[in-house]
Amino acid sequence: MVSAMLNEIKYNTSLGISAIFSNSDFSKFSSLISQASEELKSRANKAGQFLNWVDLPKHQLARLDEIYSMVSKFKSQTSAKYLTVLGIGGSKHTVENMLSLNGLNIGGHSVIFYSDVDSASFNRYLYLIGNDVTSSNYMVASKSGSTFETKDGFLRLKKMLENAYLEKGLSQEEAIKKAASHFIAVTDKNSEKSELRRMSDSEGWIGNLYIHDDVGGRFSALDDHALFTLAYAGMSKSDMEAMLKSAQSVSDLSLSNDFSSNLAYAEAAFWASARISGIYSSVHQYLGSMFDYTVNWHSQMQNESVKDTSKQIAKVPDAMHHSSEAHFNPENTFAFALTVPSDIGESKENAEGYIGALSKSYSNAGAFFCEYLDTREMSLTPESAGAMVQLRAFATVYQEIIMSLYNSVSLPEVLSSVLQPHVEVYKKNLKPQADGKDVVVAGRVTK
Repeated sequence: MVSAMLNEIKYNTSLGISAIFSNSDFSKFSSLISQASEELKSRANKAGQFLNWVDLPKHQLARLDEIYSMVSKFKSQTSAKYLTVLGIGGSKHTVENMLSLNGLNIGGHSVIFYSDVDSASFNRYLYLIGNDVTSSNYMVASKSGSTFETKDGFLRLKKMLENAYLEKGLSQEEAIKKAASHFIAVTDKNSEKSELRRMSDSEGWIGNLYIHDDVGGRFSALDDHALFTLAYAGMSKSDMEAMLKSAQSVSDLSLSNDFSSNLAYAEAAFWASARISGIYSSVHQYLGSMFDYTVNWHSQMQNESVKDTSKQIAKVPDAMHHSSEAHFNPENTFAFALTVPSDIGESKENAEGYIGALSKSYSNAGAFFCEYLDTREMSLTPESAGAMVQLRAFATVYQEIIMSLYNSVSLPEVLSSVLQPHVEVYKKNLKPQADGKDVVVAGRVTK
């Protein structure tokens, strides 16, 4: 439900998320919502459109028993202390974000991430697991299974596991089999498309986890790698069910042509309006430590989908003092957004006062919206966590659609916001050179 009051527009949902917009004129965009929502609906869940995340939550609801059963079996067959997530980009940032939003793995006591390629980082990771590779299980997340950064660490750890079991007196065959019991793959379902799937099948790795077709990494917060890790870290099945149902409700609302209920469209219109008005510098800040990893994930979505680095995404209050000098300098023009937890604890009065002061400062400086998320103890509620990540996906895609419609520019066959062709620039340079020498070799150990 949306209501207007003086210079404010308020959105309230029953999904643990609400927003207040200030200094925002949506009149030139509200009339486009029917066309924009129909455009998105015509593409959603169609092969090759990379929008299968739209209805992913309701499909994932049917898999919860399977996922929780795999977690239980995986833990029991090795008794490992940790789960190591091997993945980059969306295979990492989405998982880190979802763990933190749901108040899990605080302090890294159960899940550890490794995504680097240098020796110092590898040694620091080994230190975290007590220099004992058998103390961890490993989730390897890569759609193709050939992502260099992921494959490099994975092959090195796999060899170290086999050697560790050889040193315990197992035969070569037994060591390979025992090492395999520590791994689970999240990759393409089709073994012809993924060498990781082929290895998982041939070595008898546990379970079947997928990176679903047409779900890009930054849009995969509710795909298998995230749900499996949440379950592994202790999220209850009932909470996961609530999170997925809320996310699906956001999908349904976000495809609506009712401007008064479509918060995703309103947020997209806010950012599109800034661009169209010539404001290229913008700010989205998150209040509180639960959003530490949200910043990384949102930055990835901004860079890969909007395809520029002009939006500053940061956590406050850490970033407040060193950024406010520029933000509130009258010579600079910004559009601002602030995402905050609805405080229900002992800091409630000060937190609300702080948020009020920031909101007043931002509103006086330019276009602004404040987004509120329901909380409990150390986290968001499952409903608000699911709603927020799905809302970001829709708002990101809608921004492209709105700007194209407003400027009467034809949309491409596949939306630019869901593709990332330019990443191939660096990937190309990792491949063998003209002299036939490999620039990088996954798992290579320098002699």
